[in-house]
Amino acid sequence: MPVMKQEYSLWDILTSLLFPQKFILLSLTFLPRTILSQPSLLLPWNLPLLKSLWFTRFWSFVGPQVRENSSALVIPLLSGHISRGITHPSPIHPPLSGTVLEIGPGSGMWLPTLSQIPSITKIYGVEPNEGNAASLRQTVKTAGLEGRYNVIPVGIEDLEAVAHIEKGSVDSVMTVMCLCSIPEPQKNIKMLYEYLKPDGKWYVYEHVKTFDGELPGQGESWEPKQPKWLGWYQSFMNIFWPHFVGGCEMCRDTSKYLLQDAGPWQEVDLAQPANSPWFQTMPHIIGVLTK
Repeated sequence: MPVMKQEYSLWDILTSLLFPQKFILLSLTFLPRTILSQPSLLLPWNLPLLKSLWFTRFWSFVGPQVRENSSALVIPLLSGHISRGITHPSPIHPPLSGTVLEIGPGSGMWLPTLSQIPSITKIYGVEPNEGNAASLRQTVKTAGLEGRYNVIPVGIEDLEAVAHIEKGSVDSVMTVMCLCSIPEPQKNIKMLYEYLKPDGKWYVYEHVKTFDGELPGQGESWEPKQPKWLGWYQSFMNIFWPHFVGGCEMCRDTSKYLLQDAGPWQEVDLAQPANSPWFQTMPHIIGVLTK
């Protein structure tokens, strides 16, 4: 299926370049109201709790907008309709199925979508932020997923010990805009790979560092090169970004971590979404990896 090239205006480019500043400023507006709701959060020993409540409030507000903006890609991805960054009318991959590990579900942004996929038998929602985990439990009820969705309020490193999930027992891993903020990404991505069964599938939609060459393993079909100055700009913005967006990193080389560090893959179907503009400060990858 051919992908039509698009032309962009100076306004489009400026809007993209200014997006990180606008998002940081929006996040900042939630800090005073969080402090006013509980002034004791300013005590030094309460600062971790302040950060947690601040980011929970912020993401509760922006989450619906993020979902609206990304649904056109994420919903086809989870149902198997995306290949090489293009949405196809018929499935190319099977949908999420069997036992699913959803990493970083937050307050449950994608639960209404997951509730509509009948091939899923069980979901483990790995959400270590207790503020989000509490909201997630409520969303599980609202989405009618009680009995199928298990909220796991620990990090990836504790899944086996605390949640008793065995290595090699998971049919599908789902990471949607979360690998940017997990600690020790290379180590934890490798660990998630180990939970997948042979032939298990990893469904990916993540923002990554700017592209300066081919994605490993994709060859000539991958043309994501961006100007060096855009990478420098992204690195500069990343000095501030994690402190205002819950530890999210703009410059993570998630493509490399998945393709070179996780483990061997039978099949790699990973690309930029079709018609992604060259000037994105936060370019994305999307696709399915088969163990």
